[in-house]
Parts: sequence; structure tokens; C-alpha cells
Amino acid sequence: MTKNKDTKQSPTERDEEMMEEKATAQNNTPQAETEDNMTEESVSDEKLSQLQEKYDELNNSYLRLHAEFDNFRKRTLKEKSELIKNGGERVLLDIIGLVDDFERALTALHAAEDKDAMLEGMDLIYGKFITFLGQHGVKEIESIGLPFDADRFEAVTTIPAQEETQKGMVIDCIQKGYELNEKIIRFPKVIVGE
Repeated sequence: MTKNKDTKQSPTERDEEMMEEKATAQNNTPQAETEDNMTEESVSDEKLSQLQEKYDELNNSYLRLHAEFDNFRKRTLKEKSELIKNGGERVLLDIIGLVDDFERALTALHAAEDKDAMLEGMDLIYGKFITFLGQHGVKEIESIGLPFDADRFEAVTTIPAQEETQKGMVIDCIQKGYELNEKIIRFPKVIVGE
């Protein structure tokens, strides 16, 4: 009910017109706000559901990865324990062959009258044993005539050196030392000149 500005309105008509405009404005405003609120809620619900899906996906991925790692760790520990348990099997099988040779030598030693033949047999077994050690990475550590090194030798005692050149040198070896693949597994026990 809008009227032209050229026409004069009575105060009552003006009041009624204002009331109608006010009511229309009030009716339009809450509806617009409600629509805006509904749109915002639907957008936030949609974002929330997307974020929830992403969270579920990442959580699932994390749980699977964690389970795979746990299985890998358990499998590795099991394999490691089996290697430790059965790792020396090949070496022990080779040693059993040497034990057989020693048993035959002992049997022959008790029955033999020719001691030279027995000595030759023992030398052969000793040579075979040294070869066996070499095949498995074990080497004897040379010590006599070398300068004393506390990192490589264990000094049992010192004796006065007969010559000036023997001071600080290894004069004798009481017990041989061995290294396995460049790692000392038994230090040689030596006598050092002073």
C-alpha cells in the first residue's frame, strides 16, 4: 500500500502504512536469518562430516601401519633368536668331523707301537684344525717380536731385556691370541721386555 508522495495522507493512514511495513520487515528478517542459519549449519555439518571421514581414514591408516610394524618387529625378533640358536650349526658340524679324527687318532695311539707315525697323524689333525679355523675367519694374532700394544696384547709379566732393542717389545707368548674377522676374540698373553 504505498501511496504517491504527491497525495496527502492522513495521520492514521500513515500509521497503518508504517505498521504494515514494520510487520513485513519483521516477517522477512527472521526468515532470512533462519535461512542463513540453516545454510551455515548445513555447511558446518558438511565440513564436520568431511573432517570426521578424513579423521577415520587417517586413524585407520595409522592403526594398520602400527599393526604392520608390530608384526615386522615380532617376525624380526623370532628370526634373530633362531639365528642365534642355530647359527653355530655349520661350525659345529665341521668341528664334529675334527672330533672324529681325534677319536681315530686316540684309538690308534693306544694300539700303536710306532710313535713317529702317531706324531705325523697328530700333526695332520692339527693342520686340518688350523685350516678349519681359517675357513671360518679365525686367525692367530702374531705377537713375538712386535712392540707391546695394550689394545692388542695382555701383558702377563715383564722381564729385563737382554738387548736394548727388546725394551717395550713382546719377548715371549704364553697363550696364543685369535681374532675373528678383524675382531679380537682372545687376547694373546705375552711377556714384555723392560
